[in-house]
Amino acid sequence: MNKIHIRDLALRCIIGIYPDERREKQDVIINVTMEADFSKAADTDAIEDTVDYKSIKKKIIALVEKSAFNLIETLAYKVAGICMEDPQVQRATVTVDKPGALRFTQSVAVEVTLER
Repeated sequence: MNKIHIRDLALRCIIGIYPDERREKQDVIINVTMEADFSKAADTDAIEDTVDYKSIKKKIIALVEKSAFNLIETLAYKVAGICMEDPQVQRATVTVDKPGALRFTQSVAVEVTLER
């Protein structure tokens, strides 16, 4: 399998279980790895024969910016689901970081993998 990475997609959304987390949007950092067979695309050099990562990125942004999930786990699964909507994607691994979620740490992160 070959891989496409979307790295360090920085977005803001309502995320968290505590009242102070529900008032204002917080930063989240999303990293996505999608696995697929790119051999046909390598031969044809055509976007139709590969994963359109720009389209997937736009769908992720739309989801995150309107979301108000309690858990980063839920957000990670929803983002992975968007990736798996593309029939060429065989496996999607998504990491969602929530900077500043815990004192004395840089970030808390959840990683989710979905596959066919």
